[in-house]
Formats: sequence, structure tokens, C-alpha cells
Amino acid sequence: MRRAITLAARGLGSTSPNPVVGCVVLDATGESVGEGWHQRAGGPHAEVHALRAAGERARGGTALVTLEPCNHTGRTGPCAQALIDAGIARVVYAVGDPNPTATGGAQTLRAAGIPVEQGLLETEAAEVNAAWLTSVRLGRPHVTWKYAATLDGRIAAADGTSRWITSAEARADVHRLRAECDAVVVGSGTQRADDPHLAVRGIEGAVQPLRVVVDTNGTAVPPDARVLDDAAPTLIAVADDATPAYDTENTVRLPRAEGGLDIRTLLDVLHARGVRSVLLEGGPTLAGAFVAAGAVDRVVGYLAPVLLGAGPAALTGGGITTITEALRLDVSETVRIGPDLRITATLVAKEH
Repeated sequence: MRRAITLAARGLGSTSPNPVVGCVVLDATGESVGEGWHQRAGGPHAEVHALRAAGERARGGTALVTLEPCNHTGRTGPCAQALIDAGIARVVYAVGDPNPTATGGAQTLRAAGIPVEQGLLETEAAEVNAAWLTSVRLGRPHVTWKYAATLDGRIAAADGTSRWITSAEARADVHRLRAECDAVVVGSGTQRADDPHLAVRGIEGAVQPLRVVVDTNGTAVPPDARVLDDAAPTLIAVADDATPAYDTENTVRLPRAEGGLDIRTLLDVLHARGVRSVLLEGGPTLAGAFVAAGAVDRVVGYLAPVLLGAGPAALTGGGITTITEALRLDVSETVRIGPDLRITATLVAKEH
């Protein structure tokens, strides 16, 4: 199953609005004879790839799948039936399918006389599929907030300079994060200060994410902005009462909220466009708006062994005024990236 989870992760950034899924087929003696993963929306599912690789050796064997085999016919056929037709004798899956239109695969398999087990490495498999699971359960994209800061928590010096706080290795790692997400979001402050490109570089075969600029008043994106090139699709979100210098097919109008645009509406718009995972790369103000809206699921912080002593902090606002309102995080990973430290943490659900 751990191998199946590794395979599933290969689909990150290229399967939306579908989940990432990995599958390993063992023959009757327990030898691995086929493996596969869901590579793109509309293409064969993981089980189909693995069964094709296994051929006749799948008969009487075991299929290990990271997500309950689907039970519906969409652009592809039901995987539960494919497993039955292949003569699989046992199915083990990690995470149950919460999608009401696709669930029921386990029941179909059991009705065909095939033993089915659920829950093996469920937590690990769910973490890889967090974007799709969030989409199904909450009806919005999964949001990862990424930032880079010094050890004393500064994202820029007192004079506003910030290139480069972190190392080339850390910056390259950010492109991996972009490649795994469906959309990259920045605000008007970042747009003005950095003229970011936001496309993925240095990762072969990457599907370019949608580049999103939250430009409330429609004044931050000049005609020659780098995000307007043809390297990746772009969406500029402006207030519904703004009069931007531009109003093209790349522009969407959203209602205002305190200090900017309504974040929940923005996420609804992105979700309707098939976006299931968002990488928030904006500055402290936009990050605070997402936090205040309860729309940050994961935080990835790159900490550089640097001290600045003054300058802006990574987060502004967020609706937090006292220690009892602090958002508590569960650190899931700490990794050295060149001279820097990458910390990944998820929000801890509050007890009521």
C-alpha cells in the first residue's frame, strides 16, 4: 500500500477534478505483478493501468488501492467491475470514497464474492489526496499557504527588499509545490512589488497551474505584467464595483469584503473551474484574509538561517486578537532544503 501511495502522488497537479489514486496488483503468490496510477482526468484509472500491467497474473491475486474503487461510469468505466472481470480475489483499499456518485465499489465487490478490507495506511493515503477529499467534503479547493521567512520571522527587510531570503534550492522546491497544485494565488501587493511569473519552471511534464492575481481595485496588473504571458493561463480577480484598466476574458468580478475581496466567493469561482488545490503565495495581507476566512488547510514555511531584525511579518491580521484564538498546527514534516528548513503543518481542528 505504501508503494501505491507513492504512485498516487505522481498524479498531483494533473488529475483535477479527479482524485489521485495508486494501485498495486499482487499475484496469487503475493508477488507484485502490476502497478499504476491515475495520470490525468479522463484517462484510465489506477486500477486499469495496474491490471493491464499484470495481465493474466492478476487472476486470483490481490489489488491494493489508495481509494475505494469507483462504482460509476463517467469518462471511464467502473473500476470495481474491472477488478471483478480480471479475476481479482481480494481487494484492500486505504480511504473510502466520499463522493456519492462514485461510492459503492466495495459493496459491488463484496456482492461478487470478493473479500474487501478498508483502512490500511488510511491517514497517509488521505494526506496525499487531501485536495480532492477537501473538495468533496467542503465544496471548495484545498489551500496551502506557502511563505519564506528569516528565523526571526521577517519576509522582507525594513526597506522592502526580499530577494533572496531563501536559497536557490528552496526556490526550486517551490516550483515542485506549484506543479502539484491547480492554481497559484497572489495579491496586489506581491504583484506590484515582484511582478511574479508564477509559472512552473524546471519540472519536466508539469501541467501549468492557473495563475490568479487578487487585484481588488484593478490597478496592480499592467499590460506588460509577466503573469499575462502565454506560459500558463491567468485569472485576475477584481471587485465588482472596480473600474480596472483591463476587462478581458481573464478578468472575474467578485464582491468586496473587509479589506479586499470575498475569499469564499473566490474559492467558489475557482472550484467551479475545476480547481481542487490552491497554492497561496501572496503576501501577509492576502494570507491574513485567507486565514480569517477559515480557508487555509496547510502551511508550508521555508525558514532561512538569516536575521533581519525589522521588516514585515509573514502574516497580517487573520482575525486573531488573543492567544486563545490562535490557530494551532500539527507539524507533519521538517526537511532541510539546502541551507534552509522547510516546515509543513496542517491545521488542528478546534474542539467545541
